Amino acid sequence: MASRFRTAPRRASVLLAATLAAVPVVSAASASAQAPVTGGVVEWGFSNYILGPPPEAFDGVSAVSMGGMDAMGLKAGQVLVWGDNNFGQTEVPEAAMSGVSAIAAGWGHELALKDGGVLAWGNNWYGQANVPADAKSGVVAISTSAMHNLALKAGGRVLGWGLRTDVPQAATSGVTAVSAGGDHSLALKNGAVIAWGSDNFGQADVPADAKSGVTAISAGHQHSLALKDGRVIAWGRDDNHQAEVPEAALSDVVAIDAGWTFNFALKSTGEYVSWGSNDFSEGDPTGSALCGPFEAISSGDRYTVALKADPSAPC
Repeated sequence: MASRFRTAPRRASVLLAATLAAVPVVSAASASAQAPVTGGVVEWGFSNYILGPPPEAFDGVSAVSMGGMDAMGLKAGQVLVWGDNNFGQTEVPEAAMSGVSAIAAGWGHELALKDGGVLAWGNNWYGQANVPADAKSGVVAISTSAMHNLALKAGGRVLGWGLRTDVPQAATSGVTAVSAGGDHSLALKNGAVIAWGSDNFGQADVPADAKSGVTAISAGHQHSLALKDGRVIAWGRDDNHQAEVPEAALSDVVAIDAGWTFNFALKSTGEYVSWGSNDFSEGDPTGSALCGPFEAISSGDRYTVALKADPSAPC
């Protein structure tokens, strides 16, 4: 198991697969007054579909989301998509060209949140691009990573559609965060993790330690992460040691992000810790001659996208 550290600013970013992408940490008191952190997109790892971000993603981007075949960026309310286009997923609809507040990339399909309504396009094998009527208003968060989607309504109710549509009774009220994995889902309610869906590797079998005091969640392809008291809890598939939390991620962690088979954690000091697969340097930007500090990060299948204030800055 390998762990790596990268320097990042104290004004750190949330590595958030728990909803859709990484966003800056802002105190509640200053959230309305502080301008969003923006930067340019950098990428590392291996993909048959992505050959680099488009020129318009070199600056002014405020959020990123890595899918299975493509990547997304959010720039001044406009959605950017690059990578594979077999399902028309890089052809951003007119409605997603302005006013968008959140993004989430799946496996060949995309989600965007605009004025409380979900927009979806691209791969529709399982109806994942058909937004249900209940998700067209009052939505506060979205998540996807593979073939199913989650939306969180303002009242704390979770909606699901695509390959997996089931939502347990416990997730129909009081939920504050959601994260869609490969074929399982996570929700956070009153500090407790709720999990459902595929459990062939125990990814939906929430450990006792994650049933109270949890502040963030992130679902990987077949494993799960939770953040509690500054330490990471992991469970599920472990073939790449992705469920074995390194010592460096057992204290002082402020944010988490689960890729398909690897993870990132952000410490309050600004250091990054990564563990799990690293076959193509997906967990180590230095393997692609890149370095932090990064403002946001999102991991997918052997590939990672991040925001950096100055992408051309030397290491």
